[in-house]
Amino acid sequence: MSEIFKNHLGKFIEIDDKELSNILAFFQVKKIKKKENLLVEGQICKSHYFVLNGCLRKFFINAKGMEQTTEFAIETWWMTDNFAYERGLATEFYIQAVENSEILVIDREAQEKLLTEFPKMERYFRFIYQRAYAATQMRIKYLYDFSKEEFYDHLCNGHPEFVQRIPQYLIASFLGFTPEYLSEIRNKKRS
Repeated sequence: MSEIFKNHLGKFIEIDDKELSNILAFFQVKKIKKKENLLVEGQICKSHYFVLNGCLRKFFINAKGMEQTTEFAIETWWMTDNFAYERGLATEFYIQAVENSEILVIDREAQEKLLTEFPKMERYFRFIYQRAYAATQMRIKYLYDFSKEEFYDHLCNGHPEFVQRIPQYLIASFLGFTPEYLSEIRNKKRS
């Protein structure tokens, strides 16, 4: 567990074993079962989640009562409702395990103390937020720029790990398709 986090941190900042041990003291390790919710619409968003193993998804329920997946997080990715987390507000999202998962959890107060005691973690989180923001920008561009088939192809080519691990109905939800439409696209590609 600590090796996964240490290796990930090492991509952005220099850290030794003693620092890692002290940093990990700010986190809780949590095992969650497939389809277990970490966050439910209406709850105050108090935590930020780092995936050690497994997969999480963030979604909301739209006006038609359908789940709309907005984000996935696999190993070494972070997930929260950033807007609600930073402001201590009620969320409009759900965060749910797609697979049995093991995660690190940090709350806002602990994260603030962590950043004060270990300023290099401020640099780390800056890199994480910059990457997340860039990914969001590209996703918005793809929504406007790609046809539905191109969007699916881009996901398959750019993130085959998602397509292999995540159930098709969740991929359809992420792409803004119905499961039936995704099946049509997949069947066309096979023929």
